[in-house]
Amino acid sequence: MSKYCVIYYEDKNGVSPVLTFIEEMRLKHQAKIIRTIMLLEVNGPTLREPFSKYIGDNLFELRIIFGSDISRVIYFFIKGKEIVLVHAFMKKTDQISRLDMNTARMRREWYLKNKEK
Repeated sequence: MSKYCVIYYEDKNGVSPVLTFIEEMRLKHQAKIIRTIMLLEVNGPTLREPFSKYIGDNLFELRIIFGSDISRVIYFFIKGKEIVLVHAFMKKTDQISRLDMNTARMRREWYLKNKEK
């Protein structure tokens, strides 16, 4: 019973970095990530901590804790009911690195620019 459409960003070669990240996780961790994405699909912008958090520049992060592993999926909303997942990584520090933020920003800009074509 989804209310929102979740889109996995794909680069110019058709590769989704978020799906690749998920596929590299252990099976139980994959299941928890997918369950959290499904929560986002149902709740959209009303999903809050501990699952989702605004991180600036119109970007949000999904927070998935599995044992001692902490993974993040960065996403943004598009007018209407679309959510685009653009970047995923294992969290190693308290703050998101500048590199991860820049990667998410660049992918969002690329997606929005190429979506119109």
